[in-house]
Amino acid sequence: MEPITRREALRLGALGALGVVVGGVGLSRTGFPWPDRPATLRPPADGSVALTEPAVMRSQGGLLRVELVAAPRETTIAGRPARVLTYNGTVPGQTWRARPGDRIEVLLRNELDMPTNLHTHGLLVSPRDNGDNPFINVDPGQTFEYRFDLPEDHPTGVFWYHPHRHGTVADQVFGGLYGALIVEGDEVPVSRERVLIVSDITLDRDGAIAPVSAPKVMMGREGDLVLVNGQVRPELTARPGERERWRVVNACTSRYLRLALPGQRLALLGIDGGHEPVAREVEQVLLAPGNRADLLVTTRSGTSELRSLGYDRGGMGMMMGGGDLSGPTTLATMVVSGDQAAAPGPVPERPADPDLRDRPLSDRREIAFTITMGGRMMGRGRRGSMVDLGFDGRAFDADRVDQQVAAGSVEEWTITNPTPMDHPFHLHVWPMQLVEDNGEPVSEPVWRDVINVPANGRVRTLVDFTHHPGRSVYHCHILDHEDAGMMAVIDTR
Repeated sequence: MEPITRREALRLGALGALGVVVGGVGLSRTGFPWPDRPATLRPPADGSVALTEPAVMRSQGGLLRVELVAAPRETTIAGRPARVLTYNGTVPGQTWRARPGDRIEVLLRNELDMPTNLHTHGLLVSPRDNGDNPFINVDPGQTFEYRFDLPEDHPTGVFWYHPHRHGTVADQVFGGLYGALIVEGDEVPVSRERVLIVSDITLDRDGAIAPVSAPKVMMGREGDLVLVNGQVRPELTARPGERERWRVVNACTSRYLRLALPGQRLALLGIDGGHEPVAREVEQVLLAPGNRADLLVTTRSGTSELRSLGYDRGGMGMMMGGGDLSGPTTLATMVVSGDQAAAPGPVPERPADPDLRDRPLSDRREIAFTITMGGRMMGRGRRGSMVDLGFDGRAFDADRVDQQVAAGSVEEWTITNPTPMDHPFHLHVWPMQLVEDNGEPVSEPVWRDVINVPANGRVRTLVDFTHHPGRSVYHCHILDHEDAGMMAVIDTR
């Protein structure tokens, strides 16, 4: 297991940019050489399919131990045979449940034909050594032992795990490598809890993961099939008056989800590791790629559709051929019938999330998403190649430190986006408090690990670097953009 070298990182980023320029099959390696491929696909199965949920692995005595095998497997998607990437043979992978103070030990076994690694997205854990280290490289046929120690005061909420090996992230997540990770400890009286992992994928006529065109890579690929727990439009059933807790993960490589459930009462408990002090009724919830939502659904008789209402995330102008971006789609159907359920108990209030605005600032930084096209930079900096994605005019270099931060400090980071597309900004290990959103101040403590930065807009955040010194990354969570160089290194010591 070797870390990614500077030369390899630059080569992988250059390949992504080159694919956009030449207009052929770009960054993607998803045209896998599958043996004995069937000649045709069966049509999708008729009728509704009941929602299934991933198997659960729960910590015992403060320890969650997992053997995680990344491998290609045959499965069924939309009633058709498909050959995808899996964790332990399933899409999604198993749901991990732990509590603050627990240790998670993962033996990752790579049975893919490409390198991989593991990122516990949103966890506040060490980025060093065998922790949440994005620079680890696990080659085909190799294993690696990870260890993640959750602090005693780790926030509860919905997190997830997925690969993070630079240059292959979009292909591997798009191919099926992802799973939910729940940090428990804030119980709410509910009839049931559901894990809903939303992803998308495109299959070719033979059931393999379809190659992705260069324009779609540039825009950020969106799959033809939108899945919930690996299923197309599954059905959920409940009785009227029940209260359910939904843990929703946006595991799409690029697709934004604007969730709505007309006809049912929807309340927000939190997004990412942030919490609402009191469950807040909402009509819709926007999740950028990588975001998660903790929701309460109080059921009413009738049939409702869980939908993404569509979201305009912008475009690249002259880069045509990428298709509609984050358009409306139905995710699942909910059928509520039968006898009225007993009224559930009250939802407990939660302590307010911490507020960094009273802490002294050690530094202020401005970081810009940048895209160079034909020698013209959208944003700061200057580069010479035809197409470069990066921050502050520089594409990702694993050996270069872009931000050196003093451990124990609190900093103000302003993230600007002078490009014509929205970009979701993800900082590993250290969550961000959003204090200004495109010029509008945010009055209450709002914590995220993925913050959407609108086209030609900016956000202002506060970041506490008191814990978990080490070397990690920040990047665009449109995963094709990350692979093509829109990622940078932060070193805290």
